[in-house]
Amino acid sequence: MDSFKEIWAIDFEFTALSGAVPQVRCLVALELRSGRKIRLWCDETLQFIEPPYSISSDALFVAYYASAEFGCHLSLRWTLPVHVLDLFAEFRVMTNGLPVPCGSGLLGALAYFGLSSIDTAEKESMRDLALRGGDYSVEEREALLDYCETDVEALARLLPVMLPKIDMPRALLRGNYMKAAAIMEFNGMPIDLKMLVRLREHWTEIQDTLIAEIDRDYGVYEGRTFKVGRFAQWLVNHNIEWIHLPSGALDMKDDTFREMARIHPEISPLRELRASLSQMQLAELSVGEDGRNRCILSAFRARTGRNQPSNSKFIFGSSVWLRGLLKPAEGFGIAYIDWSQQEFGVAAALSNDPLMKDAYQSGDPYLAFAKQAGAVPADATKKSHKAEREQFKACVLAVQYGMGADSLALRINQPVIRARELLHLHRETYRVFWAWSDSVVDYAMLRCKLWTTFGWEVHTGMDPNPRFLRNFLMQGNGSEMLRLACCMVADAGIKICAPVHDAILIEAPLDELDRIIEQTKAIMAKASSIVLDGFVLSSDAEIVRYPDRYSDERGVKMWETVTSILDRLDDNLSSGSPTAHPTVHPQTTTCTTDIAPVQSYYLVGESL
Repeated sequence: MDSFKEIWAIDFEFTALSGAVPQVRCLVALELRSGRKIRLWCDETLQFIEPPYSISSDALFVAYYASAEFGCHLSLRWTLPVHVLDLFAEFRVMTNGLPVPCGSGLLGALAYFGLSSIDTAEKESMRDLALRGGDYSVEEREALLDYCETDVEALARLLPVMLPKIDMPRALLRGNYMKAAAIMEFNGMPIDLKMLVRLREHWTEIQDTLIAEIDRDYGVYEGRTFKVGRFAQWLVNHNIEWIHLPSGALDMKDDTFREMARIHPEISPLRELRASLSQMQLAELSVGEDGRNRCILSAFRARTGRNQPSNSKFIFGSSVWLRGLLKPAEGFGIAYIDWSQQEFGVAAALSNDPLMKDAYQSGDPYLAFAKQAGAVPADATKKSHKAEREQFKACVLAVQYGMGADSLALRINQPVIRARELLHLHRETYRVFWAWSDSVVDYAMLRCKLWTTFGWEVHTGMDPNPRFLRNFLMQGNGSEMLRLACCMVADAGIKICAPVHDAILIEAPLDELDRIIEQTKAIMAKASSIVLDGFVLSSDAEIVRYPDRYSDERGVKMWETVTSILDRLDDNLSSGSPTAHPTVHPQTTTCTTDIAPVQSYYLVGESL
């Protein structure tokens, strides 16, 4: 801390309609060494072309969930600070895996360290006032500024208590990611707004027609009700073994349907139908009037350090068929760039297993595993030994997910004895990896915590899960890699739209797209090398050029079915034929300061 001449605690009050960028209400900044204080109402902030506080390399920007503040910076077209300390990220590091009685928000952190804070009811009242919009009286402006100042004063009290436990170099790296997260939240992803409006207008009719058309192959619906008994009979008729609950009933969770659809693709349309009917995804998908899907990414929310955006608001969290709404604007393209078999590569590098490294670097680790295990000849190819490769691929994924033999047997549609044989071959082939993996679990049980390359920690807690601990370093370091790559891509001036587990979505003009894709892939390779001590992971790009739209093969049939229904409904309307159901109107996304927002993706001031 001594290297910083100024330390600024910052808080904005703001609101953002669904899918829109933040609208600033007010700002309070406090320099912690001199006591200098800045209080600005929204119209006063517009007088500044740069922040009224130092953002240079000799200053430190302190906030709680800093991407919210940076969203305001971007809305005001202010430069982002060089150095950031986000006390939310540091509180998550300190308490990850431990009980947090009052949550991980600012009030929760204050309570955790025994520090005073304003009353929760008062905080909610002030948030409602900021959300209200419109004209504010002098008294209301002062009340919001005073409320904003209480959060800044809370930061001033919280910082010295947390500081002894903060690993500053790594903390600054996490703070830097919050800048990249804010940029991605601000950019958003291009959505075919006309198609979304059409879908929303006819969603009721579409749902009913979907049931009629898709259920024709299954016969499991009665009206809008899914009949489990009929589904059980369909499974018997098609000789499909399903996962059961301890009670003996069929496991009907969506995660189970998703997994079974991977094993039996013929189930995929039914799974997409159930998901589409059970979730108000079209109404909740967070899209602004400019056609950009924006929502809070919820950085550092997962125990592994990964983002946890809302599934209903984030296009990549919704049903896969809805990803067809992703469509670049005229003259632009998007690219979904992901590391190839990231978890396998991370496991190979961390364990330093030579055979696993060789398998990854072969370009096809699944076929290489089969060859190393002696299950296929050395000259085997993906085409000549497709069935064997698929089984060994399923085995690799089962190990990564912590699956047992029973679950693997279901995935590969083989007897349990075959699944046990595959898992045994994995242990025998990659002995170095398994010795390392066993030692990771032992260490976690003895020391009660694990951490990644850049210090993202998890505590085992009172009821440790060995399966989670065994997988944590792969997931956690994969998360570190993604965060670092996002920072580097954003710093390179590339328009980065979203992080998606082990992938990055970028956008660029068509005449620059190929070059920018190669630049991004080079950055991702460098990020992997930094995290994995020189071991480089390769990446693949899925490219969409205007006028094409994004397509996920798992949702193609559903998208084609839905759009076919939609075209017929539009034809009926244009011909004057009555529709069977009332229309569902699209949500309002008008973003003006004199209209009270119906839905916000940030809570005012802090997003927690």
